[in-house]
Amino acid sequence: MTTHKREADNQTYHEDIVHIGQVMTRMRLLVGRRLIGRLAVQNVAPGLELSHLDVLDAVRRAETAGEVTVGAIAEILRIDPSRASRIAAEMVTRGVLRRKASQADARRIVVVITALGRKLVAEIKAQKLAVVQGVVQDWPATDVEAFAMLFDRFISGYEQTFLPRKD
Repeated sequence: MTTHKREADNQTYHEDIVHIGQVMTRMRLLVGRRLIGRLAVQNVAPGLELSHLDVLDAVRRAETAGEVTVGAIAEILRIDPSRASRIAAEMVTRGVLRRKASQADARRIVVVITALGRKLVAEIKAQKLAVVQGVVQDWPATDVEAFAMLFDRFISGYEQTFLPRKD
């Protein structure tokens, strides 16, 4: 490879990296506006706030490991336990979560997602899939397959960059 060719390849590589960064900024702005979450709330549970969706997602993720306490919600969302408690209480009042005694320790209270909460989770998933499908509907199947693989690889690498180091 000639020096000129290598320099041209390096310039293109640098321009591609800059372009990826610019596209990430555009995506962050779209995701930051939480358009999918807003649609789901509007369709299923008007009056809920976007912070409620964060708690709902935290409960959904945490319940795979067992019972979910308000402390677990606070830890997952990295918020003060008193704030997590207030939001969970609002969601109980709105019928999205319900409190119950722990099966492991009846002195402890846990939260579970109600049927309305599950409907909201399903609506968010449906909205997200509809948006993604709408975006790629005119793409060849091979492009969708390649993008899915590359996007997963990119996000996995991005996650690895910010995981705590185990020294």
